[in-house]
Amino acid sequence: MIMQELEKFFNLNFNNKGLLQTALTHSSYANEHHKESNERLEFVGDAVLDLIMAKYLYEEDRHYNEGDLTKRRARYVYENALVEYAKACDLGKYLFLGRGEEKSGGRDRHALLADAFEAFIGAIFLDKGLDECYKVVEKIVFPVVKEDDELNFTDFKSHLQELVQSDKRQLVYKVISEDGPSHNKTFTVRVYMDEILMGEGKGNTKKQAEQNAAELALKKLAKKHKKF
Repeated sequence: MIMQELEKFFNLNFNNKGLLQTALTHSSYANEHHKESNERLEFVGDAVLDLIMAKYLYEEDRHYNEGDLTKRRARYVYENALVEYAKACDLGKYLFLGRGEEKSGGRDRHALLADAFEAFIGAIFLDKGLDECYKVVEKIVFPVVKEDDELNFTDFKSHLQELVQSDKRQLVYKVISEDGPSHNKTFTVRVYMDEILMGEGKGNTKKQAEQNAAELALKKLAKKHKKF
């Protein structure tokens, strides 16, 4: 089976092969074949990655305080970073996709890859435990973190929040539209500062749309050289 290639790449041997298949099953395929999707495993993997990254940064970055560590952890579990990890093991190759998602290039879709990577970690944790998860993170996650300066995992929302909080301004993100089928939605989000529209962004997830809106707001502020 093609999934065995993925196991071999990380020197894994799942006890429950069905759990691995579920981790690789997108909702589009699940809906067509009456299977369970990887969404619940994504929830587990998200928590596991947070824990692993927290431990790693705590041990590696002893000169950082709690706030610095929190920012760095967010940077390395944000969607852009997860996509890099997924690409490093060619995860898109192993996914089970519905016909429509396959035709529309789902194997390269960032939101889909990020979610699948979290689900993969979640499946390893439930099947083999936390120690086995390190086979993945030590091979592809930690090396990417160490090369951080060459990559762009910018958390635009955090940067924007830092700019406005010193002046006691408030940021609000509002979803103004959701377009497309359930397996391939496009969200449009606007970010407001004290009811002033600062930026609008689109993305396949709400998080990505919010980041894009925040990025646009930051560009506007930089262009106007505005200080708070």
